[in-house]
Amino acid sequence: MRINIAIDGPSGAGKSTVAKGIASKMGIIHVDTGAMYRTVGLYMYENGIELSDENGIISSLKNVNIKLEYENGAQHIYLNGKCVDADIRTDVVSTYASGVSTIQAVRDFLLDTQRDIAKSKDVIMDGRDIGTVVLPDAGLKIFMTANDEARARRRYKELLEKGENVTFEDVYQNMVKRDDKDKNRKIAPAVPADDAVLFDNTEYGLNESIDYVVELAKKRFSV
Repeated sequence: MRINIAIDGPSGAGKSTVAKGIASKMGIIHVDTGAMYRTVGLYMYENGIELSDENGIISSLKNVNIKLEYENGAQHIYLNGKCVDADIRTDVVSTYASGVSTIQAVRDFLLDTQRDIAKSKDVIMDGRDIGTVVLPDAGLKIFMTANDEARARRRYKELLEKGENVTFEDVYQNMVKRDDKDKNRKIAPAVPADDAVLFDNTEYGLNESIDYVVELAKKRFSV
């Protein structure tokens, strides 16, 4: 039985950071699906394709080649041969990622790649619709969240550490807008799967969050 763990939740909940820690602790692969949407968004942004131009986005997908590579369990993502791990972590790319993720053709473009990885490897995959759409049969589903202020502060700290010139208020407002868009989009809204474990980690540190999910996984998969 493959270990497939799905982690969903809003921006700033710590999904990717926690998932990386779990992957390292359990010796499995971490798949950051949000990075894949960010990479599509990065291509559109760098090539001047507006989010309002759905036909332009769809027709440009043929020019987008995304490759995932793994080193010691860590994911590295490449866009047309260039590693874009850092390029995709800006606020403007976040906006583009949220925009392109509402387009069914973009989701279909990425879905097969995501599922193929999970079929061939033990994975922990994080995003916004992993437990509901991408891996509906995952053995363990977590919906991870935290209160709005805690999530915004985490995101603000992350951006400052990367040298971004942002204010807390801007980060907070962008996050609230993205939450609303993700929850209310018609295609694969960011909501918990019916059988997901709800995990509010507002008061949890990173290691505590990792340990909490690892213990759940050990019980669920008998490892």
